[in-house]
Amino acid sequence: MSLSSRRVTLPAVMPITLQKWVIKVYSEDDTSRALEVPSDITARDVCQLLILKNHYIDDHSWTLFEQLTHTGLGRAIEDHELVMEVQSNWAMEEENKLYFRKNYAKYEFFKNPLSFFPDHMISFPNETSAAVSHSGVLQMFLSSSTYPEIHGYLHAKEQGKKSWKKLYFLLRRSGLYFSTKGTSKEPRHLQFFCEFSNSDMYMSLTGKKIFGAPTNYGFCFKPNKSGGTRDLKLLCADDEQSRTCWMTAIRLLKYGMQLYQNYMQPYQGRSGCSPLNVTPMRSISENSLVAMDFSGHRSRIIENPTEALSVAVEEGLAWRRRGCLRLNSHGSPIAMSNMGTCELIHCQRNAIAGSFNKGKMFFKIVISTAIHRSQSWFHHKISREEAQRLILQHGLVDGVFLVRDSQSNPKTFVLSLSHGLKIKHFQIVPLEDDGKLFYTLDDGHTRFTDLIQLVEFYQLNKGVLPCKLKHYCARIAL
Repeated sequence: MSLSSRRVTLPAVMPITLQKWVIKVYSEDDTSRALEVPSDITARDVCQLLILKNHYIDDHSWTLFEQLTHTGLGRAIEDHELVMEVQSNWAMEEENKLYFRKNYAKYEFFKNPLSFFPDHMISFPNETSAAVSHSGVLQMFLSSSTYPEIHGYLHAKEQGKKSWKKLYFLLRRSGLYFSTKGTSKEPRHLQFFCEFSNSDMYMSLTGKKIFGAPTNYGFCFKPNKSGGTRDLKLLCADDEQSRTCWMTAIRLLKYGMQLYQNYMQPYQGRSGCSPLNVTPMRSISENSLVAMDFSGHRSRIIENPTEALSVAVEEGLAWRRRGCLRLNSHGSPIAMSNMGTCELIHCQRNAIAGSFNKGKMFFKIVISTAIHRSQSWFHHKISREEAQRLILQHGLVDGVFLVRDSQSNPKTFVLSLSHGLKIKHFQIVPLEDDGKLFYTLDDGHTRFTDLIQLVEFYQLNKGVLPCKLKHYCARIAL
């Protein structure tokens, strides 16, 4: 019996290629950029791609935002979320957008939990000791065995009605509940409101206007495959601290350890956009902002605020004499074609001012009133409400700021600053003394020849402000 041999042909192993998609990402000034990306790209990967393409400094605060235009809802997309899955939940007729901006509060609760979980809104299981530190609270949120309870009053929009009702809510591991009898926590009085596995949480940016919300501190839950506004579960808090506590606790409940991994491993991605092959850039922190004196043989730290201010004024004057080509805060040179008339006058003033002393004084005043326009933290002619919206979108972390023109007094400016989960506004007043123009925040006790010096000083010293200036709100262009 002979055995015949047969050749068996195995199918060739085909490489798996990911489908390419084109997404459009917008910046604060509504410029946009189209990107060809793989189908499994995450939000962090998109941010890393834009950081590299635009040569921005990566301080781990860049975030991709989802904006639902018709409903006025927005949220920061978590770093690990797949962008294609986010867009697959959009209806064809909706004009939703992805925005690329900074969010300094993204993981702030890991650094400063005290600001996010006030004692009157949180309680612990009976078996837990009463004395729990705020870092211990985070450990409990990330634990699978125990979970703290968040409780307090919220306004809820009644389904199918225009009216809102104030109810006592409780957040537990199984979901969000409200009490049908005052503040009772008995199971027979608790009614289920929402769970989070198949829905996303959004901040309501225009809740009063669109939904008639009783306060400005709204948020809501939208099912992933929502059919419209009728499926939204709308809530609003009485203040920003309460809203921040609820939204932070719900994020921790929904994502758990994944959030901590995002925070600890900012470069981990799925689509090959990891910057392991890229030289890391130094992040900017408050600790790096110190006044230094390099005039002698050895450098030294200037600890005296008065001396620091004197050095800052002297350096500011010398700095402006070094030429017109300057770098903005993102590391991109400001071209001459982008400079305003006043800056061009500044470049030519040495040739003109020698003949006209009066003209020289005029040019100096013009320069000091216009040099700040090239700075990323300056926002020309925006309203108080727009300033508050920008700061809110960048995260209510202490020290987030911008400078803008005053609407009530055209000759003055306003410093808008976040502190203690509130946005405060400080008027910058121009003063003229002996033909020289100065700017001040404290009725002339501390004076600056231009707004750049003022901002740099308060980045080093808090002075009359509640905190130092730390992070600026910028309208970047893609």
